[in-house]
Amino acid sequence: MASETQSGAVRKAPEHVAIIMDGNGRWATRRGRPRLFGHHAGARRVREIVEACPDLDVKYLTIFAFSTENWKRTQAEVSGLMLLFRRYIRKESQRLLAKGVRVRFIGDRIKLDAALITLMDDLEALTAHNDKVHLTIALNYGGRDEVTRATRRMATEVAEGRLLPEDVDAETLGRFLDTCMLPDPDLVIRTSGEARISNFLLWQSAYAEYEFIDTLWPDFSAERFAEVLAGYGNRERRFGAVLA
Repeated sequence: MASETQSGAVRKAPEHVAIIMDGNGRWATRRGRPRLFGHHAGARRVREIVEACPDLDVKYLTIFAFSTENWKRTQAEVSGLMLLFRRYIRKESQRLLAKGVRVRFIGDRIKLDAALITLMDDLEALTAHNDKVHLTIALNYGGRDEVTRATRRMATEVAEGRLLPEDVDAETLGRFLDTCMLPDPDLVIRTSGEARISNFLLWQSAYAEYEFIDTLWPDFSAERFAEVLAGYGNRERRFGAVLA
């Protein structure tokens, strides 16, 4: 939430926060439990963070749930995750609706099973009129894959004469991205101590602030979230310019 510094300047909370939710497997392993146990704990943590957003003045929250690279994991873990996604949507849909959360999914749905896609479509439709928090879930998502798909769609419009090559610029490409309806993230958080972006929102995060923290995702509480946001309020964002 916005607060005042000693100099009287107002610290502004990030409007859009994106989170790489990392560390579920390690959290479970340290407790002698299977990795899926950690993923279930991580799913419960999502609810807490989403519901903390209004009080922290975060309007948009984007979470990285499953990457295009995660298919390389064991079949048992992938199948368990897909089952978890279906259960999460069924269990949380009415609560998300009641809390004023609008849900969107980004990523390539082609490899997802039909039942999951139907649940995703239904949840998007159910919450379409909500505006308190905009929750975007990246599922079978990769930044390079997204840009590739966007470029392909844009090239098709050029080939069909609906878009002139000389009119193509960065703003044009942005209109073809999965996130075309969202503002760019102001802050990207990665939990678990890893300091890499893992192909997440590559185009959109060009000028985002990054915060890499040691906390494993199932331990990332609303209080810890608030601490990270407070740190963001102390940063000076210049977007390539030199401020006087």
